[in-house]
Amino acid sequence: MAAFRLCVLLVWATITAATAQSRTTPEKPSDTLDKEFHRQRREQLRKQLPARSVAVFFTAPVRNRANDVDFYYHPDPDFYYLTGYTEPNAVLLVFAEPQTVNGKKVTDLLFVQPNNAQEELWNGKRLGVDGAATTLGIATQPNTSFQNYKLDESLQVFIKPLPTDVRDNERDEADLYSLVEQFTGKAKSANLTGLEQVMAQLREQKTEEELRLLRKAITISAQAQIEVMKAMKPGMSEMEVQGIHEFVYKKYGAQHVGYPSIVGAGNNGCVLHYIESGKPSITNNELVLMDVGAEVKGYTADVTRTIPANGKFSPEQKAIYELVLKAQDAAIEQCKVGNQFFAPGQVAQDVIADGLVKLGVIKNKSEARRYFPHGTSHYLGLDVHDAGSYGPFKPNTVITVEPGIYIPDGSPCDKKWWGIGVRIEDDILITEKGWENLSKLAPRTVADIEKTMVQPSALDDFTLPEIK
Repeated sequence: MAAFRLCVLLVWATITAATAQSRTTPEKPSDTLDKEFHRQRREQLRKQLPARSVAVFFTAPVRNRANDVDFYYHPDPDFYYLTGYTEPNAVLLVFAEPQTVNGKKVTDLLFVQPNNAQEELWNGKRLGVDGAATTLGIATQPNTSFQNYKLDESLQVFIKPLPTDVRDNERDEADLYSLVEQFTGKAKSANLTGLEQVMAQLREQKTEEELRLLRKAITISAQAQIEVMKAMKPGMSEMEVQGIHEFVYKKYGAQHVGYPSIVGAGNNGCVLHYIESGKPSITNNELVLMDVGAEVKGYTADVTRTIPANGKFSPEQKAIYELVLKAQDAAIEQCKVGNQFFAPGQVAQDVIADGLVKLGVIKNKSEARRYFPHGTSHYLGLDVHDAGSYGPFKPNTVITVEPGIYIPDGSPCDKKWWGIGVRIEDDILITEKGWENLSKLAPRTVADIEKTMVQPSALDDFTLPEIK
């Protein structure tokens, strides 16, 4: 028994030493935003704060999948934007003027999870207090000390709406549930207006560092569209198509998908946010709509292509596809600094309404909303529907342009149009010099798609042994 205890102690000492060593040499991928980026973002926020005020930010909750399994943790985008911190159970204070904390003047104060060898054995490394201070360049304290931190009552407090979907871990006195509860006891009143708008304006215009990550995510997503075009065959399942996209993301260094992948064949493509990928066999004459995007270091792409399962558009599919493409081209031309945010959508609606009348799908332009029921654009960045002002376009803004036509089975038109769902979506960078299509690598025209789909695929030789 004594020998066993000694063995356990030696193993524990080895784990603790290894953990301590890993804290001093954290791994940092080359495409990670550096602490100077986040410091500059806090300085930009500070300039927007009134005198004698503090902005308070909480991390996102840990969300439970089922039983004792949680979803992969995704940090709150504003919190990440200001700090670079990607762990849960943390609070950030951004002061309008320097404050004295433990005898030192600080402009920002971050409360984080302290190191815990037992927790790190099960759930992975933590930055800890010292690691966060060094890596992120922020004055840092353990989140366990937040309950004793005295917030200056003379400061005006700005905060976004507090997270509500938070579970209470009764074994952790500094989990997010407790931190929120402790905060509400400190702040007698808090201003819930203004901070979200300030953060939206800050995040709307992208820096070169952000654009570098967006370009990578978008290029990977466009390449995945190409690989699917080459591999697509009738008889494939929607899930298989989705899997090819997400395999390519991982192969080229994207950590996650930016949102649940939408892969809908035939009538499923007429469901705007179809995420089941449940069709077991895509038929020969169906279109396949693929609205998907890779995420790189928190920044997400959003690229949609619609392709024929058999590699050749039918006359009806081609007519609808080319109408959507015409609408998209016209909408993209509206992506100029100073134009109103909704200008691309208005142009796309007009083009599609005129086109559907000419095709005989509708009789009056007023009926077009039945088949084109959504807007064309949203901001893109740390969220797939990113924060922004929705005012006139500003330089270095990235938006999507995604018109579509969806004619589900049973629609009040000729049956030859039934089951055709087409959306084309590209990610557009707006600059002082004009617009740039960041996702142009993915074929857009009928001719280019059909040309790509006859190319051989590396996946053609994949076979599954017979399962008995």
